[in-house]
Amino acid sequence: MFIQTEATPNPSTLKFLPGRDVLIGEPRDFRSLEASVNSPLATSLFAISGVTGVFMGADFISVTKDDTNWAHIKPAILGVIMDHFLSGKLVIVEGGVGVANLDEVDEFFEEGDSETVEVIKELLTTRVRPAVAMDGGDIVFKGFKEGTVFLHMQGACSGCPSSTATLKSGIENLLRHFVPGVESVQQV
Repeated sequence: MFIQTEATPNPSTLKFLPGRDVLIGEPRDFRSLEASVNSPLATSLFAISGVTGVFMGADFISVTKDDTNWAHIKPAILGVIMDHFLSGKLVIVEGGVGVANLDEVDEFFEEGDSETVEVIKELLTTRVRPAVAMDGGDIVFKGFKEGTVFLHMQGACSGCPSSTATLKSGIENLLRHFVPGVESVQQV
């Protein structure tokens, strides 16, 4: 098994590509060992000293570290990922007890804005999320109120130095252009 790695715009996050499907369905963001109890893979990655976040997409795993040097933990991360996939274990064990992800929190918007919200979600799904996934992250719609779109950044996007530029120059401009009534975008 050959696992490729890619740098992300966030110097604290690397993207690992095992060459096979990682996760079917919505991406998962784990920000602590406690939050990873439903994922044997994420739990094993958190056991590596220096790992502070694990994000799983369809065909990749993004790992975020503290100030530990990548040279010290990258071999251990590669070993954990390889061992996990060669063992045949599940990536996510449904039905376990765990801490709810932030993306499971209810969305908020006025009932009269439902059409606008659907357009925003469609643009995020078709134009923004695929581009952000290439950098090892994801962006999730959280709400819309008084012209402001609230988004949650995950994976490599969370804490990335260029995330503000991505939000303001990229996503905000896109949404303002295509969706009347959108005035700004904020991270939650």
